[in-house]
Amino acid sequence: MTIHVNDNITLELLDTKHAAETFALINANRQYLREWLPWVDNMRTIENFENYIQRTQQQLKDGTDYGYIILYNGKIAGRIGLHYIDMQNKTGAVGYWLGETFTGNGIIAKACAAIINFAFTSLELNRIEIKCGTGNNKSKAIAERLGFTQEGVLRQAEFVNTHFIDLYIYSMLKTEWPQH
Repeated sequence: MTIHVNDNITLELLDTKHAAETFALINANRQYLREWLPWVDNMRTIENFENYIQRTQQQLKDGTDYGYIILYNGKIAGRIGLHYIDMQNKTGAVGYWLGETFTGNGIIAKACAAIINFAFTSLELNRIEIKCGTGNNKSKAIAERLGFTQEGVLRQAEFVNTHFIDLYIYSMLKTEWPQH
């Protein structure tokens, strides 16, 4: 289930073999990531991350989540996943993060396009959502660059560290996806 995005970017299903390098990336980017991601402060040890990997592997078996690490030139650069898959309604949501030194290379936009293609073709989903903090301009730009439609704002929809934040909700339908 590896997804080859291009010569530089590969998505591999998250596995225990990725635990040490991914946890090191989280640690090195803790302050950067915690601005928009609520789970960072709870990921304190490699055991925490290994437990997370086990949960994602169970979700994969259940068909509700496809969790990938992003490899950029052979190095772990971040994570991307297709989450909250609902086969009855043919929906899912994309979530992602990158280490700060990897930003600005188009990695997330290309990885998102690849996983969305996978969702619409292999899984035959009909709707994909992206949610991001209303102040997270980089994530907002990704959704807009990919042609997602902003549907609205979910007020105080996520508790990030010490406060609630509003989230933009974006969607893409299979019939709107230019690569279908």
